[in-house]
Amino acid sequence: MTEILLESKSAEGDAPPPLLSTSVVTPSESLDGWVVVDSLVDGMAMGGTRMTGSVSEAEVRALARAMTVKLGLVGLPIGGAKAGIVAVPGRREQALRSFGRAVAPLLHGGVYLGCDQGTTHADRDLFFAEAGYDLKRNTRASRLPTDWASFWTHLVDITGFGVSVGTLTALEAGGWTTSRRVAIQGFGTVGRGVAKTLEARGHRIVAVADVAGTVSDPSGLPVRDLLAITDTAGTIDRSKLPDVVTVSAEPEAWLDVDADVLILAAGGDAIRSDNVRRVSADLVVEGGNLCCSPQAKERMRSAGTVVLPDVVANVGGAAVTGCVLTGAVPELPLKETVNWLFDWVEQRVRRNSRDVLEIARGGTGDPVPGLLADRRRMGW
Repeated sequence: MTEILLESKSAEGDAPPPLLSTSVVTPSESLDGWVVVDSLVDGMAMGGTRMTGSVSEAEVRALARAMTVKLGLVGLPIGGAKAGIVAVPGRREQALRSFGRAVAPLLHGGVYLGCDQGTTHADRDLFFAEAGYDLKRNTRASRLPTDWASFWTHLVDITGFGVSVGTLTALEAGGWTTSRRVAIQGFGTVGRGVAKTLEARGHRIVAVADVAGTVSDPSGLPVRDLLAITDTAGTIDRSKLPDVVTVSAEPEAWLDVDADVLILAAGGDAIRSDNVRRVSADLVVEGGNLCCSPQAKERMRSAGTVVLPDVVANVGGAAVTGCVLTGAVPELPLKETVNWLFDWVEQRVRRNSRDVLEIARGGTGDPVPGLLADRRRMGW
């Protein structure tokens, strides 16, 4: 029997407290961070390691809770966790090595900490090495047809793919069958993947925002050309844009673009109480983590805007890792394994997107708890 260790709600409507929230601090090695284990299932939990200059314990707690929910919604028997490291310029490697030594007991005890915003697979390998942790020694995990790093090169677009599936499902559910105008906030791996997929399905990408601002064209941006002038961090080279493209350095100019669909694929709190009034899209998709504040989501739903939450749409990468850690991936050749995972993600995201929007249409408030309760009744 699957054993789920998760505290009950502390108060009406409050999120339950995490099982573990601990500081990871080594001043002499520039390490300042936290690890939060929100829940355990059969002694296991998983989540990414975020490394930014502004990460906080509150942010890590919220991300760990979201991981519990998204893994529960797709039916994976593993709990949610998250780690955060405050980035210090020039001391990155030192902090990562120190982090690996500090979290070694958690890694070996069943709490998997992978990549997230600000960290790469190379970073993860670095702190794994310091911790003496090797995924291949995990007897519960699926046996992969290639090494972990090579395996992920075939799945780099999996999260963007899931966001695209959720977006297309929401459009179908809303009866929007014609080409839609799409604005994408964030042009990293997820944003680029969504842009390619939605354009291929006949939708028009009218705006893209990166760290330098927003580029837009109401007639549609040529995605292939845009990708050619975008670096790996997701920053577009403005000097190579056609003259017809409008360029704005205003940080939230993407909110003022006339679009039917808004994909949020960057940092958290992109839409808040102070800027939610500027949202004009019929459909808002959280393609990143915690993109909208709860108050902003409620205001958008009350105004008739369809909101697809992050715990439903932004699950691709987490689902793949969860499938591997829980031994769900069948032993197949590499190509068939990759196809199996894309199909698995598509089926879960499509069903959860359809059902969460159905719940939202039938009542008020956050539809996610109702969906999660339904999935648990199903035995997912």
